[in-house]
Amino acid sequence: MTKIDTKSATARSSRALKRTTSTAASRPPRRAASAKTETPYHHGALREALLQAAERVLERDGLAGLTLRAVAREAGVSHAAPTHHFGDLTGLLSELAAVGFRQFNAAMAASSNAASTPLEHALARPKAYVAYAQAHPGMYGIMFRTERLDYSRPSLHEAAEASFAGLANAVGMMRQEQISEDALTLNQGAAIARAWSLVHGFTTLLLDGRLKDILERLPEGTTAERLLEAMLTAPITAKLPTC
Repeated sequence: MTKIDTKSATARSSRALKRTTSTAASRPPRRAASAKTETPYHHGALREALLQAAERVLERDGLAGLTLRAVAREAGVSHAAPTHHFGDLTGLLSELAAVGFRQFNAAMAASSNAASTPLEHALARPKAYVAYAQAHPGMYGIMFRTERLDYSRPSLHEAAEASFAGLANAVGMMRQEQISEDALTLNQGAAIARAWSLVHGFTTLLLDGRLKDILERLPEGTTAERLLEAMLTAPITAKLPTC
C-alpha cells in the first residue's frame, strides 16, 4: 500500500480553504429573496412622485385600479407612504384632481394666449378643454367626480376656483363685460352655464363614443374639432313659441 504524506495533504487542504474563503469574501452579499427593491426619494420629492405614479395608474388602469397600494407599487415605495402623505384614497384623489385642474387651466391659458384673432380667442378655450380631456381621460374623469373628492382641501379648492374664474373671464370677454366671480346676474350665470354645458356635454359624448354616429354621417374628413367649431359659431335660429 502507498504511504500517505500527511504534511503534503495538510498543505493542500490549507491552500484550498484559503482560495474558497477569498472567493466568498470578494462576492457581494446576497439580498434576501423576499426583500423588495424600493426607490429612495428625498422627503420633498416623494409626494410629487406619488402623485405622478397615481396619474400613471389612473390613466392605465382606470379609477377602479387606483388604490393606495397600487400607487405605492408604481412608485416603488412602502405601502405606508401614500397614507402618510394623503391620509386615505379620498385625499389622494383630491390632490390628484387638483393637479388635473392646474394642468387643465394651464392648457386653456396657453391656447388662449396663442390666439391672434377674436374668433380664435373665442374657440381657443373650448378646443383646449376637449383636447385635454382626450389626452388625459382618467384625470378629466376624476376632476368632475365631486362625490369622490374633498373640496375642503386648499389645493383642490384653489385649482377648481381658478378654473371657474377662467371660464367666467372667457364668457365676460365674449359678452364684452366684466363678470364678478362672487356675484352673477341671472343672464351672466345663464351664459356661463350654457357655455360650460355645451363644451362639457360635447366632451363627455365624445369620450363615451356617442358622437361616432353623427361624425360618420357628416362629409368625409369632418373631425370632432370641426363639429365643435360649427356648434360654437352657429347662430341660434330657433324661434320661441308665442302664447
